[in-house]
Amino acid sequence: MFNNLLIADSGKGHVEEMLKMLRDLPGFRTARINLLHVVPEQDKSGSDEHWSAAAALLSQAAERLGLDRSEFNAIIRSGDAKQTVLKVADELNADLIVMGSRGLGRLQSILANSTSQYVFQLSTRPMLLVRDDLYVRHVNRLLVTVDGTGVGDDALRLACEMVRDIPGGQLTGVHVARQDVTPTRGATSKSDSLLNAAVQQARSFGVTLTPLHITANDVGRGVCQAAKDVNADLVVIASQDRRPLVARGLVDLDKLLGGSVSDYIRVHAPAPVLLVREPERS
Repeated sequence: MFNNLLIADSGKGHVEEMLKMLRDLPGFRTARINLLHVVPEQDKSGSDEHWSAAAALLSQAAERLGLDRSEFNAIIRSGDAKQTVLKVADELNADLIVMGSRGLGRLQSILANSTSQYVFQLSTRPMLLVRDDLYVRHVNRLLVTVDGTGVGDDALRLACEMVRDIPGGQLTGVHVARQDVTPTRGATSKSDSLLNAAVQQARSFGVTLTPLHITANDVGRGVCQAAKDVNADLVVIASQDRRPLVARGLVDLDKLLGGSVSDYIRVHAPAPVLLVREPERS
């Protein structure tokens, strides 16, 4: 399922706990672990001191994770952390980026120059975000959003592959509609059609999906409420709403364009969030 993980974390939150639990799952056991530490650009003139400290941090993280030296790749780079995480992910062709987050709202993230919020908005690769204020649990109950899009199908496939390997794992598919439209007699509502298709797709993976239809004015709030209702340990969401590519060269503008359903879920979901993006088309 995952072969190449990029772990970009300060070590202050619950990312290491989450990674330990994920490595208990068959789909993660053989994955290559890449531990990244970014030395701030203003510190690279501080000679070997900062680099030695970075190497020590990565070594300590690997020890806490119980990794043998052959099981991980230590990467130290200097520069802007936001851009560096994206660049290294591309270099490694990472199939999952794992980061911690303080759970800051959009304005707070802008003011705090949040690396995780930036990567969350711009990465085209799957990203697992683990907020510092969450209690990380063993992954057993997954919630996946269902929207009928291509990237939504990718998220559903990923969720099915994960839950299939979890003994007693449970998968709920949620579709949030802003308006509950009653179908004509004998017809099926759009929500029911999407959820029925998701049930069939999950069945093709040997997984039972429990459909959940919610009507809410705010899709992000609806998803977060669903996650609370089913006591989800992991929320898998799909998003097509990347910001424009031109914004990558305009850091301040880029940070100001972050409002989205996925951004709301990033801040408010009661569990870690696995985001699946639509890959860029060349």
